[in-house]
Amino acid sequence: MISVLSGGTGTPKLLQGLKEIINPKELNIIVNTVENDYFSGVYVSPDVDTVLYTMSDLINSKTWYGLENDTFITNDTLRELGSPELLNIGDKDRALKIQKTLLLKKHTLTEAVEIQSKNLGLKSVIKPMSDENSDISISTPEGDISFHDFLITKKCEIDVFDVKYNAVKPAPGVIESIEESDMVIIGPSNPITSINPILIMDGMVDVLKKSYVAAVSPIIGNSPFSGPADKFMKAKNIPATSVGVCSMYSDFLNHFIIDDEDKYLKDKIKKLIEKVTITKTKMITIDDKINLARTIMGEYL
Repeated sequence: MISVLSGGTGTPKLLQGLKEIINPKELNIIVNTVENDYFSGVYVSPDVDTVLYTMSDLINSKTWYGLENDTFITNDTLRELGSPELLNIGDKDRALKIQKTLLLKKHTLTEAVEIQSKNLGLKSVIKPMSDENSDISISTPEGDISFHDFLITKKCEIDVFDVKYNAVKPAPGVIESIEESDMVIIGPSNPITSINPILIMDGMVDVLKKSYVAAVSPIIGNSPFSGPADKFMKAKNIPATSVGVCSMYSDFLNHFIIDDEDKYLKDKIKKLIEKVTITKTKMITIDDKINLARTIMGEYL
């Protein structure tokens, strides 16, 4: 079994490649939940839903959230009625979120996601990292604001002084599934708000130290694949480079994959870990995604 630690953009692209070379039944995907919250009365788990849609080949690959060819009648109507709609939630996407909201009245988030995975016909195991709610806020010159306000209302354009969130308990089976894995892959997701919330859960670093762990850098040069990872890393006094990312994972990391454009950083990274692979990490085509997946898997294929 291969476990993957995932956020909601870079890693799902990698998952598209992995599921082409690995039996989906062998994939155990542990997904960030720090951004989960209620919007317009429905429970939204952005990264979990993106992984669900990716693994079922339904994802809108232009936005990396929501469903391909969705409509927005409900979203537009709510705004016309004067109801604030911070997120652009499509009609079919909203249906999945409504179902999850209803399921959470009787089930844990883990159970709700398992039910929805089965409804979508998925063979892989998709686990939310925790069944507990997280509180995340972004410290800015305008004060502490919510993550989604920073992302959407402020468009990531204001300065960031700090990123704050609480540690939560891992969901049942998360630690055990990593113990049973042949390999753990940390995808190229935001190190601060997608991967670190998983890493700081009780028992996670300890179990990773006993595992074979490979990670893909989500940064090329000083630029992240997507989102405000560079601002968040700088706010935490971590260099917004592949070296900075590797430093976050070096206590348990066995293999780090960086882009060809970052080959000049290899010697610095090798002071942190021994095995560094230089390859193309930009994932534009499905061949890019498959080739990167093959590079990560290496001798495990």
